[in-house]
Amino acid sequence: MKLQEQGASHGGLVNSEPPRQKWRPIVFTISFVKKTMVIAELEVRKLLHDATELFTRAVQPTLWLLVFGQVFTRMRAIPTGGMRYIDFMAPGILAQSVLFIAIFYGIAIIWERDLGIVQKFLVSPTPRNALVLGKALAAGVRSLSQAFFIYVLSLLLGVKLNFQPHSLIIVLLVIVLSAAFFSTLSLIIACIVKTRERFMGIGQILTMPLFFASNAIYPISIMPTWLKIISHINPLTYEVDALRAMMLSGGVSQYGIALDFSVLIVGTAILVNIGGWLYPRVAT
Repeated sequence: MKLQEQGASHGGLVNSEPPRQKWRPIVFTISFVKKTMVIAELEVRKLLHDATELFTRAVQPTLWLLVFGQVFTRMRAIPTGGMRYIDFMAPGILAQSVLFIAIFYGIAIIWERDLGIVQKFLVSPTPRNALVLGKALAAGVRSLSQAFFIYVLSLLLGVKLNFQPHSLIIVLLVIVLSAAFFSTLSLIIACIVKTRERFMGIGQILTMPLFFASNAIYPISIMPTWLKIISHINPLTYEVDALRAMMLSGGVSQYGIALDFSVLIVGTAILVNIGGWLYPRVAT
C-alpha cells in the first residue's frame, strides 16, 4: 500500500512538471529574435563606418521636391482633392527614397559572398530566416535617416505635416516595414541572378515601374484601366497610402491603414520565408 501511495505521489509530481516540449516554441522564438537583432546590428554598424551614403541618397529626393514638386504645384491639372501638389507629392517621394535604398540592398549579399561572409553565416547556427529578417530590419533603419531628411525639407517647403506622436510612430513603422519588404525582394533577386551586373540591371528595371505604377506622384483616378489594376497590386501603393494619411495634416487613407499594414506585413513575411529558403543558393 505504501509503495502504491509513493508511486502515485511520485507520478503526480512528474505530471505536474511542465514538459520541455511545451517551452520549446518560446525558447526558439526568443533565440530567433536575439539572432535577428544581432544580424541587424551588424548591418547597421556598416552604415556608421560610411555615413556619406546618407547624404548621397538624399540628393534624388531633394531634386524631386525642389524641382518637380515646385513646378507642378503651380499647375492645376492634377486632381489632388484640393490638396497642394507639393503636399500630395511629399509622402510619395519618401516612399520612393525607401524603395531606392531597399531595392539595391541585395547587392551587398553578392559582395558578402565574394568576401566569404555568406559562407560563414551559412555554417553558423543562425536560422536562415533570421539572417534575412535581420538584414531587412537594417534596411529599415537606413531608411529612417531619409525620413528625417525629407521631413525637414518638406517643412522648409511649407508642406502641412502632421507631428502628432501616434502619426509619427505609424510613419516610422510603415517605413521600416516597406524597407524590409523591398530589401527582402532585392535579396531574393540577388540569390537568383548571383552576379552584380545582372542584379543592377534587374534592379533598375524594377524601380521605375514600381514607382510610376503607384499613387506616389499622381492619383490612381487619372490612370488608364490597365495601370489601375497594376497599381492595386503594387505594394508601393499601400505604402504611399499609409504615409499620406499619417504624414500630412488632414491626410486620409484611401484603402484604410489596416489594409495598408496587412499588405506590407503579409508580403514581408512571405518574402522572408522565400529569402530564407533561397539564401544558401547565393553561395553556390
